[in-house]
Amino acid sequence: MLIIHNTLLPLKRFDAMNLFGVLLCRKGAVITDDLIRHERIHTMQMIETLFIGFYLWYLVEWLLRLPLRGNAYSNLLFEREAYGHMHDPDYLRSRRPYAWLRKC
Repeated sequence: MLIIHNTLLPLKRFDAMNLFGVLLCRKGAVITDDLIRHERIHTMQMIETLFIGFYLWYLVEWLLRLPLRGNAYSNLLFEREAYGHMHDPDYLRSRRPYAWLRKC
């Protein structure tokens, strides 16, 4: 995974963001193995959905979850898979395609 440290993206309240499989990190942010694994899971999700599908699904699901109870971001299917497995160093080797759909 290509990692680029910069001062513009992501926005100040975030340490990193994955843009088409490239990890953009705020200068000075601590980038852990768990964070990289989290973003690699997102990259696999992007590949499965042909990238644009990932961003469309992410946006639509986030908008649908906004009025619901709880945190819309942490309840997104993509995020639930990534957060749920970011501490498992073997997850990407055993991950099944479209695993995020099994979180429904």
